[in-house]
Amino acid sequence: MALHLVTGGAGFIGSHLADRLLAAGHEVVVLDNLDGGKKENIPVGARLVTGSIADRTVVDDLFASHAFHSVFHLAAFAAEGISHAVKAHNYEVNVLGSTHLINAALRTRVRYFSYASSVAVYGTGRVPMCEDDHPQPVDSYGNAKLTIERELAITAQMQGLPFTALRMHNVYGERQNLGDPLRNAVAIFLNQIMRGEPITVYGDGSQQRAFTYVHDIVGCFLDAAETPRHWNRVINVGSQQPCTVLEMAHAVREAMGVPDHPIRHLDTREEVHAAYTSSELARMLLGGWKDTPLADGLAATAAWAKAHGPVRPHSTLALETAPATHPEWYATATSRTDTP
Repeated sequence: MALHLVTGGAGFIGSHLADRLLAAGHEVVVLDNLDGGKKENIPVGARLVTGSIADRTVVDDLFASHAFHSVFHLAAFAAEGISHAVKAHNYEVNVLGSTHLINAALRTRVRYFSYASSVAVYGTGRVPMCEDDHPQPVDSYGNAKLTIERELAITAQMQGLPFTALRMHNVYGERQNLGDPLRNAVAIFLNQIMRGEPITVYGDGSQQRAFTYVHDIVGCFLDAAETPRHWNRVINVGSQQPCTVLEMAHAVREAMGVPDHPIRHLDTREEVHAAYTSSELARMLLGGWKDTPLADGLAATAAWAKAHGPVRPHSTLALETAPATHPEWYATATSRTDTP
């Protein structure tokens, strides 16, 4: 039995990973600032330390008081579409915070570092995106994720800390933050339906994504950790069933039992039009998995959302700069509250 740290373990994917680690007989400490995460997400048996990875003192004290075997780093500011408007916050959390963890891992001789990266490192390009494609991020979030991937590669080579970076895309499922108005389209659409509001889709909804059910890929973190011969590399993980955002919106309506729920189309925003990866390498190296059909994954997620109930959309995010124009996401972010 080993002691592992899961950053972001009160959040969506991190809490499911903590579940898997505990089920495998390990001990788990969760580091989470509870900004997007919730205490009720943390599985019984895991210990919570409340704090931010951006706080170096918190990180250093945590590592000084625990002998971690591995770090599973999932904590992040993950709103790629607006990351250019919150550059300092994005880099403070996603780059400096991650660097605090890497340094602490080195000082305390952590044996393995697992990193939750993103399809955002690729930017625009061919689809499906492959590990040997040249990454060209088009937003600050993707740039931050790529920076830490490269830092981990340097650290592995120069200082001997093994790592794996898993590039995920459009993960959805139970425990998503229903109240976040700025990210995670599936959760936003579910909450809009429960609140009696139209589903809001940017542009005509023809953007292509491959929505990935969380239970399909969370085990990849454990599989990668337990496969040393495949360490020190980046690996794509995600669904290989692309669809359009509008098709996903229709599927959410079906899952919620309201096939005629209204959809409102917002102005088109600047974003990558098609973004999903090939996960053939992961399925070869880490063991294959069968993608849960979107309708089935959404049905399970919708059942959880209904049991949870609607949530008042709210964000504490303060934008640092204004865009040249004022798109609807800007109005949402600057208001930061909504009626109950």
